[in-house]
Formats: sequence, structure tokens, C-alpha cells
Amino acid sequence: MTGTRRTFSALCLALAVSAVATGSPLSVAAARAPTPALVDTPAAFARAMKAARAGDTIVLADGEWRDFQMLVVGQGQAGKPITVTAQTPGGVRMTGQSNLRMAGQYLVVSNLVFIDGHSPTGEVISFRRSRELRATDSRVTGIVVDGFNKPDRREADNWVALYGDHNRFDHSTLVGKTNAGTTLVVVRDEQQGLANHHRIDHNYFGHRPSLGSNGGETMRVGTSHDAASDSFTTVEFNWFERCDGEVEIISNKSGANIYRGNVFFESQGALTLRHGDGNLVEDNVFFGNNVPNTGGIRVINRNQTIRNNYLEGLAGTGFASALTVMYGVPNSPANRYVRVEKARIENNTIINARSIFLGAGMDDERSAAPFDSLLARNLIANTDGRDPVRVLGDMSGVAMSGNVQSPAGKTAKLAGLAPRDVSLSRGAGGLLIPADLDGVGARLDLRIVRKQDTGAAWYPKAVAKVAFNSGRSSAVEPGDDTLTAALAAAGPGDQLVLAPGVYVVNRILTVADTVSIVGPKAATQTATILFNRPTLFELGRGGSLKISRLSISGELAPDSAGNAVIRTAAGAANYRLIIEDCRIANLKVNRAFDVIAATKGTTADEIVLRGVMVDGVSGSVLAAHSETDDLGFYNVEVLEISRSTFTDINGPAIDLYRGGTDESTFGPRIVVSESTFRRVGARLSPPVAIALEGVQNARLTDNRFEEGGGVRFIRTVGAPVFRESGAILAGAPATWTNLTREQVAR
Repeated sequence: MTGTRRTFSALCLALAVSAVATGSPLSVAAARAPTPALVDTPAAFARAMKAARAGDTIVLADGEWRDFQMLVVGQGQAGKPITVTAQTPGGVRMTGQSNLRMAGQYLVVSNLVFIDGHSPTGEVISFRRSRELRATDSRVTGIVVDGFNKPDRREADNWVALYGDHNRFDHSTLVGKTNAGTTLVVVRDEQQGLANHHRIDHNYFGHRPSLGSNGGETMRVGTSHDAASDSFTTVEFNWFERCDGEVEIISNKSGANIYRGNVFFESQGALTLRHGDGNLVEDNVFFGNNVPNTGGIRVINRNQTIRNNYLEGLAGTGFASALTVMYGVPNSPANRYVRVEKARIENNTIINARSIFLGAGMDDERSAAPFDSLLARNLIANTDGRDPVRVLGDMSGVAMSGNVQSPAGKTAKLAGLAPRDVSLSRGAGGLLIPADLDGVGARLDLRIVRKQDTGAAWYPKAVAKVAFNSGRSSAVEPGDDTLTAALAAAGPGDQLVLAPGVYVVNRILTVADTVSIVGPKAATQTATILFNRPTLFELGRGGSLKISRLSISGELAPDSAGNAVIRTAAGAANYRLIIEDCRIANLKVNRAFDVIAATKGTTADEIVLRGVMVDGVSGSVLAAHSETDDLGFYNVEVLEISRSTFTDINGPAIDLYRGGTDESTFGPRIVVSESTFRRVGARLSPPVAIALEGVQNARLTDNRFEEGGGVRFIRTVGAPVFRESGAILAGAPATWTNLTREQVAR
């Protein structure tokens, strides 16, 4: 075990100093309290844990504790818990294959950091040792879990799992989960306990990037199987910042829970009352800042109360609208949609929302309209004049009273939604407050929990993505493997500037940081890259790549199965790939040479091609069709192509696939504009230049298709949107859109 050590006398002195600093006099009784046990190995910890009694404290020495499966078992007492803590807050780093399990009563664990590894089990922090031995009346506080992910993003685990009852998880930081599974889950069943009475408060839930599948919730309370029973869990005063895992940020699947005073900041998705009755959602604040897919509250089931919430700048639509009231399934089974009944949606303020959706999800299965519900004294204000209210189906079962919309919208004819010009001003608490609207909207004294009052105080709250070109700039000269050496020496954010000439690459270039490679600015000068391996660039875990003003040729590449200019390695999650003003050619050494090949189990946050010319490819420009298990995974969240030309491409230029039938994701999303597809997909039967299956949102504008295939758009799930305008067809078929897989098979 490595790290600094304190003597017991120094530790006791520190405790005394702490007591004085906090104004707590060190009484005679406290002076006679058991001396904290300082341990520096797992074996020493196990001995101390076995001997621990009510009121004892075990202190882990600062340093790295690698591959440590910590088991905290004991019987404390009210006011005299058994405590396990770090020598200094954040000084203990749990790395490798480590985790924490707890069982017993009145236990406290604090101030540890889980980083640089992953749990060997299905949970990082578990309030149980086994199904029979659980923790009750216990607390985990000041814990950090940072990027502690399974190597395979499809392998699920939960970072925090609460079992037992009357436990508390607070002032902890959970950030950077990229693999499947819920960040924090309350586990309920008849054996584990149904009436949990947990408290989850003052935590900082940091960035959780899109999973690209169902199973990316930041929090879930219960499951559909036991949703008819009450949990009595309280979730309050937490920050959720950029929690984008899937459409449900919080998935409530039990009854009698309270969601109070939380802040949702630029988080894509919604607080979703998915299953369970009688829940309370109040005093929460949602700031979208017009980030796409930022949502608010989705209402399903019976006896839900949504009151005094403030929602501003939410750009989500559909199931991620600022307020969504769903249609239900008649006599719904537990895992579907119980219709909304006796909902009370009162005194909420919704400002500059893109969508408020009443009657969402109505279809042949979800045919039960909301019933015996109330929408009262809510304020809807859009300063840009947009009308966000969308009504689908029969809303006669929702009584509307005293609501105000500013300015008047198309739905103003709805009874109880009165048009009125409302003046707004930013109050002392940072929220927009209406003038002269007594009793309408959220209460005027609503306050926001400060971000600095959440999470572990000693750990940074948010680590932004490394920006391209934010590091050093290094010049690279032409020659054999000069680029190889330069890339190996590059750090996060670095830019490699290539001089004019020819660069021969004799090994696959692994990209494990955020790196840019750029060619000469002068149009008359060219930096050309030749490679004699099956792949030029391999994007690994943590890698993102931007290439600009380069010429890349595959003329030296061997005839190997699965050739690609850029390939993703196992574990590549949420990477960024930008190609701009480049020419890529001569990828014909075999019949399956792709420009970009997305490997199974990998996902891109974004792939962008601007001003790219691709000529002579036997495969596809983007082959993103590896997730054929139809489990809802896909390879690309956002694809943007503009001002590009693709010539003589044997396969579809874009081959993008998303299988599965769940409705929990926003992507894939694709934008293609001002691009030319010349003799693309002409050899396919039928010819296809762009093949999209399961894509949720596609927008194609001012593109030209010549002597090859057109666009094929197959819907598989949700309510996909396809928009095409300005297409020019010269010897290419018209778009096939709104197709089902069965229609294509016929």
C-alpha cells in the first residue's frame, strides 16, 4: 500500500483540532472514545472490521488501494455508528477491480474515490453483502465514482445500489458513466424490502454521455415488477448536470416517492414517472439552455402530483418535452403504460420551452386518454412568441383552470388556458418571475440548491471534454513514420501540423487522446498520407480525432479483411470524429474497404464530414451497421455531412443501423446537406446511396444523386422523423421512406 502515513498521536491531535474548529468542545467522554484504527492493507482492514463495535472508526491510510473488494459488516447503534473513512477526504483511491459492500445496521462510509478501474461485480457500491444480509439505517457520504466503467459498454452494472431500508446516500459525486446500467438504483422486491424509506440527497450527478441504447438512466427507483407497491424514497437537493444517458434521466418505478428541490442542468431526457402511483414532484428546477432534447417531467400512472416546478429553455420534444402527459394502455400490464388518472399538475412555471405535449404516445395500443386529472394555475411563457403546446387525442379528462399562456397560442381556445401578455424579470434567486400574476406559476420564493453544496466538496464538479486544438502545436516533417512518432508523443488537445509532402505510415496509428492532424493552409500544397496496414487510424478508449486539409490514399494498403481508413477499437465510447476539407481515394484493394468502420460495441457522440471528397471506395464511407443483435444499441449518436462529394462508392455511402424496439434513445440523428452522391451504391440491388434503418431523426437538404442509388429510410421504433428537401435526382431513384423492414423484405 502506498501513500503518506500519520501516527496515531498525530491523528488524535487532528481530531481534536477538528473538534475545536467546528465549535464542538472535546468533552471528557469524547476523549475517552475509542482511538480510531488506522489501517494500510486489506488484511489489516479486515481484522479491524471484525473487531469493530458501535462507535468505532476505521481509517484507511491515504494511497492507492488496488483490487480491493471492501466489505463493511457490523452492528452500530443510533448515534454510535461504525464508521469507515479515508485518512484525508479523497486521499484513498480505490482502483483496479474494487468495490464496496455493506451489511448490518448503523454503518457509515465516507471520503473514498473509485477511479481507474471497474467493479468485478454488478455494483460498485452496494448496500448489501448478499440477498439475505443487507444494510439498514446506514449512510454513504462524500464518495466519488469517476469513470469507473466496465471495459465493454454493453456490459451492465450499477454504480450505487441501495437495498434494505432507511439508508442515506448523500454529498457524493458520480460522473462519467459510459457503460450500460443505472448510475444509482433503488432495488426493491419482497425479499429485499419494498418500503425502503431511503434518502438520496445533495449529490452531484455529473456528465453521463449518451449510451446509445436503453439502460442508460442516471437514477431508477424500483422496477415494473413491484411498481404497484410504495417505496417512500426521497430524492432531494441533487444536481443532475448533462445527464444524457437516455430519455429517462430518472425512471420512477414505484409509489409514494418524493422528488424535491433537485436541479437538472442541460440534461437530455426527463424525470419520468414511468410506473407507480402517488408520487410527488415539487420545487425542482430545470435549465435546458436550449440544448437539444433537454426535457422536464413525463407523467404516467395514477395520483401523481407535480407542483411548483420551474422549467426554462428546454428544447426537447416528444417524450422529452418540458411537460408530457401520456396516453395509456387499457388494462395495462405492469411493464407498459398505466393511463394517467387523478394527476394534479399545479403552479408550475414553463418558460421558453419547445414543446408541451398533452396526449403523447397515443397509438393503437396506447388508446386510454388521461382521466379525472387537473392542470391548474400553471404559467406557460415563450418570449420568442412560439406556441409550445401540442395536444393529441382527447383531453376532456383533464380539467384546466387558471392557467396562463403568454403570448396567446393556437391552443388558447382550450378552456382554462387564458392568453395574456406577461412581463418577466430575473429574480434574486436566478429565476424569471412574472409581474402581476398572483397565484399562477411556481412560488416566487423558490430557491435553487447551489452546485457547490452538492457532491463531495473536495472534488471538482465537472470536467469538460478536452477541446480540439487546446494543447500544444507540433510541426511534423514528411517521411516514413514521422507521423507515427509525432502521434505517439502527442497529449490531450494537441495539434500536429503536417508540412507539404508524403507521409508513409507502417503501423496502425492508435488514437487514445483528443488529437488534431492538419495539413498545409495553402491550396497549392498537399500533405499526403499513405499506409501499408489494413487500418490507418484506430480510435481507442478516450480517443477523439480531427483531421483537416489532408490527402489520404489506400494504394499501399494490403488486401486484408475489413480494411478501413479509420476503425474503432473495443471500448471506444462517446468519441468525436471530425473530417474536414480532406480528399480520400483509392480504397479498392478488396471489396470491403471502408473509410470509417464502427466496430460492434463502440459509439460516437458525433461524426462530422465537411468539405470531404471521397473517390473510389469498395465499401462504404461510413459503415455503422455492426449492432445487429437488435438490443437497441447503435454506433453513432449524431452524424453531420455537408458540402461533400462521394464518387464511385460500391456500397451505400452511409450505412447506419439501429435495431431493437425500445423508445429510450434520441438517436441516431443525421443531417446531410449540399452534398453530391455520384455513382454511389449503383451495384446494389436495388441501388442505395444512403441506407438508414432505425434512425430517429434525419434531415436531408439540397443534395444531388447521380447515376446511382437514392435514399432508403426504414422505421423500426418510436416516431422517427424524416425530412428531405431540394434533392436533385439524375439517374437515381426517388427516396424510399417510411418503410418497415417487412416491406423492404417483400
